[in-house]
Amino acid sequence: MKVILLGEIKGKGGEGDIVDVAQGYAENYLFPKKLAVAATKGELKQLEQRRNNIAKREEKRLADANALKAALDGQQVTVDVKVGDEGILFGSVTAAMVADAIKAQLGIDIDRKRVELGKPIKVAGAHTVPVSLYRDIRAEVVVLVGVTAEEAAEEAAEEIVEEAAEAVAAEEIIEEVVEEAVEAAE
Repeated sequence: MKVILLGEIKGKGGEGDIVDVAQGYAENYLFPKKLAVAATKGELKQLEQRRNNIAKREEKRLADANALKAALDGQQVTVDVKVGDEGILFGSVTAAMVADAIKAQLGIDIDRKRVELGKPIKVAGAHTVPVSLYRDIRAEVVVLVGVTAEEAAEEAAEEIVEEAAEAVAAEEIIEEVVEEAVEAAE
């Protein structure tokens, strides 16, 4: 069944888009919630008349989403939770907790459904969490769970030092293997 969307629906499209959906989905969900109307000749004619207004609203939404992305991207928020031995949390950090932390610490109101956490965070440390702002516009926020910003920076520096040490060790092993291969070939 073809319908005209009256607002953004994740995975389907935005305002003014004509999409094909199952009849039950349209009649039981989209129509009662006034998220879409049937794509009849009359509605399509009205849509053509409203295209200019829809385009202006879409530009505003995109501009707002890009401004929000600029404000959010790379920001750090801290979620205070009880941490047990070896960095394992008592409980977990959910998308709602991340959204509340963003609102409290950055003053930006984000719907918890827009926080794309996937699985709840159950380990202390710094975690990069994507936030879907509008259609394909996403920002990434660093969530510090059970640690301070200084501890997270020290942890990242230690990881870099460990990776560098592993790379040097790997180079030394390769050099030894090459030398042995050269000696064996002679």
